[in-house]
Amino acid sequence: MFDWKHSDSLSLTCSRKWQETPDTVSFELESPDTPLEFNFKPGQFASLGFMINGKEEFRAYSINSLPGETALQFTVKRVEGGLVSNFIMDELEAGAPVTLFKPAGAFNCIDCTTRLKVTLVSAGCGITPVMSMVKYWLANDSAVDINFIHMARSKESTIYFDQLERLDKQYSNFNLRLLLKDNRGTRYPQGRLNKEWLFTLCPDLQERTVLLCGPEGFMHDIKGYLQESGFDMNHFYQESYTPEAAVSQEPADEEAGGNVQISVPGFGVELEAEHGSLLVEALEQGGLPIIAACRSGICGSCKCKVEKGSVESTSKETLTEAEIDQGYVLACSSHIKSDVEVGF
Repeated sequence: MFDWKHSDSLSLTCSRKWQETPDTVSFELESPDTPLEFNFKPGQFASLGFMINGKEEFRAYSINSLPGETALQFTVKRVEGGLVSNFIMDELEAGAPVTLFKPAGAFNCIDCTTRLKVTLVSAGCGITPVMSMVKYWLANDSAVDINFIHMARSKESTIYFDQLERLDKQYSNFNLRLLLKDNRGTRYPQGRLNKEWLFTLCPDLQERTVLLCGPEGFMHDIKGYLQESGFDMNHFYQESYTPEAAVSQEPADEEAGGNVQISVPGFGVELEAEHGSLLVEALEQGGLPIIAACRSGICGSCKCKVEKGSVESTSKETLTEAEIDQGYVLACSSHIKSDVEVGF
C-alpha cells in the first residue's frame, strides 16, 4: 500500500476515461511509473489538481473504487459553469497528469460504526461514496445486509445503472431500490423520495444504520423524515460536502460596508477585498498559492493562519482545537470582518 506518511500529494496519470451518463464521466488515475496500491477508507474523497489554461485548479471528488487497487476511480457530473467539472467532461484525456492529495473525510464505512443491516440513501452524484462502501462490504463482509435506495431522473441518468443491476442479481445481501422520476423501460417505481416512499422501499428502516449522500436539499429532507419518524439518529451518517459547490455566501454586514485590507507578509502581498467576502476568493485573486479543493469547508486544503484581525468561519471541520487556538481557519469558509494579516 502507498504510505502517505512521507507525502501529502502524488503525481498520477489519467489512465482511462469513459461515459457513465450523458452528463457524467468516470476516470481512473494510476502511477505513471511503478504500480501503487492505494489505501483509503471507502466513502472518502480526495482533492485532485488539474492543469487548466496553464494553472493548476483543485477540486475534491469521492473515490468510488476499492482500497488496495492500483487505480483510483472517480465519477464527475457536469456542473453548469463548473470550471473543473466541464474540463473533466470535455477535455481530460488518457495520459494527462493529475495531482492527488491524501484521501480524507469522516463519511466512510470504517469510521462510521454500523449495524449489520444498513441502508444507503443517495441521489445524483451522491451515489459515488456509497458505491465504494458497497464494493467494500461485498468484497469483505457478506454478513452486512445492504438496502440501496437511489433517486434519479431516469434509467439513462442513473450512474452505474448496469453495475447496480449486476450486483442486485449476484449478491443476496444487496437489495437495489431505485426510484425514478421517469421509469419508462424499467421495472422500478416512479415517484419522488418522500417519507412514505422511504419507508415503503425499506420497511425495517428503524432497525438499520442509514448513510446518506446527495444534493443538500435532498439530504435535508431525508434527515427530516428520519427525525420525524423517531429514528435513532445515533445510527445516521451523512456526507458533509457537495463537490464543486461553493460554500453558501453570507451577505456583507451592511452597517460595516466598505473594503478591508489583507496583508500576506510571507509573500510581500497587500490586497483589498469587500468586507464580508470570502477569504479564499481574495487570496486567489491576489495570486497566492492556496488550494481550495472542496470549497465547502470539509477537505482542509485551504487552511491558513489569521495572524491579525478577524474572520467569521462557517466550518472548522478539519481543524484541531490547537490549530483553532493558534488562529488557523479554512479560507473557503471564512468571511472577512476586518483588516487581516494572513500566514501560510
